[in-house]
Amino acid sequence: MGKPTAHRNAQGSGMAHVKDQWTRPVKYPAGVVERERTARWGRGKRWLAAWLDPEGNEKTKAFASKTEASRYAAAMETDRSRGDYLDPSLGKVKLGEFIDSWLASRMTDPSSKIRYESLARLHVAPPFGHRQVQGIKPSEIAKWVAPLVEQFGPSTARGAFMVLNGALGLAAADGNVKKNPAQDRVVKRPPTKPGRVAAWSDEMLARVIKAHPTPYRPLPIIAAGCGLRQSEVFGLALEDIDLETQMVHIRRQVKKLGRDFVFTLPKNDTEREVPLDETTAEVILEHLAAFGARPYTLPWEDLDGPPLTVQLLFRWTDDKHIRARTYNEMIWKPALAASAIIPQPTTDARGRRHYGTDRENGFHALRHYYASVTLADGVNIKDLAEFLGHSDSAFTLRQYTHMLPSSHDRARSAVGKRLGKIIDASRSRDGAELPYRRPLELPGPLGQSSDGPQISL
Repeated sequence: MGKPTAHRNAQGSGMAHVKDQWTRPVKYPAGVVERERTARWGRGKRWLAAWLDPEGNEKTKAFASKTEASRYAAAMETDRSRGDYLDPSLGKVKLGEFIDSWLASRMTDPSSKIRYESLARLHVAPPFGHRQVQGIKPSEIAKWVAPLVEQFGPSTARGAFMVLNGALGLAAADGNVKKNPAQDRVVKRPPTKPGRVAAWSDEMLARVIKAHPTPYRPLPIIAAGCGLRQSEVFGLALEDIDLETQMVHIRRQVKKLGRDFVFTLPKNDTEREVPLDETTAEVILEHLAAFGARPYTLPWEDLDGPPLTVQLLFRWTDDKHIRARTYNEMIWKPALAASAIIPQPTTDARGRRHYGTDRENGFHALRHYYASVTLADGVNIKDLAEFLGHSDSAFTLRQYTHMLPSSHDRARSAVGKRLGKIIDASRSRDGAELPYRRPLELPGPLGQSSDGPQISL
């Protein structure tokens, strides 16, 4: 047949096409074209999708089947013509790079930055950090969210989702993926709706207060009397108490940054004022008479921030500020156990006590008590939100709406009075009684006989 010559593949044009990497066409002198095996025969994926990018450069991607390669090449050609072209090589970037970029882009306080870094390290990077962004699917994210909520709670799940969503959002914005898979409708975001809050009774609060050692007994009283967060009570100073105007100025909190602590603004970076009742004021004065208030200094806002000195009301046994973890383990949980609110602790082999965790009966329960008492006495949601330091009164309403006094009786009274006037005014025309003033016999089980109950409108 003569010496064969290599024959150029007819599909090798400027348009999207498919190449066979395992064989090549060979033309013999007689005009016969046959396909012969190449050195790649049987190795790797056989079919190569080929297309031109917007700059006219040829791009390729290998597939196991010709059908897959043809579809992909056609799709890339369509994206180029529509202006939606995305270089597939960009999608090979690992998500970990975008997690680092997202963390670096956050303009937030040091405490929040530490929290985001912890969430990324513990919950986001292990399953996704080593993955190429183009390979992360919405279904995988959906499967990741559900157990995260169950094991670590909605707050942790929301934070971890924020990190993942932010990193994938950067990838989409930079053109590494067409869209953020975390935004797909199949991904159910961690719940934000707060659970139904149950307020403590007066008796429960009294038992917990009594179970506190004398130097720390004012802590739950102030929290329940003013609605303060735990970190805000720990940061309360003499200069924050205004007995003349009967107000407490919430100007700072004690916050942990890594292993150290700082004074910083209250949550939401907003100072506020809270009314001070006479009973709580008297407790504070008694505490000052017994223990006094002494200067204490911590950095402001950041570990290298300027020093801030205040006349701190409460100190720990080492004369330093109170640390939340120490207080919770040594005073708060023992007080709850002594009050029969949580079970008695177990003891390990080394004699250390371990208390069962209970989210509903943390120090935050004192804020819920404050909310229940003030709402029951007529304080409106907007004012309560300001007293509690909530940035959005809608959140306060969602959390405490079930504690609002029932409006049923007020509704009955208001409607009854108005309709009563209307009916009295139209009771009769020329002295004739109107039909709706006659006794009305109820139908159904309550009105099965003429002797049954009757309603007179």
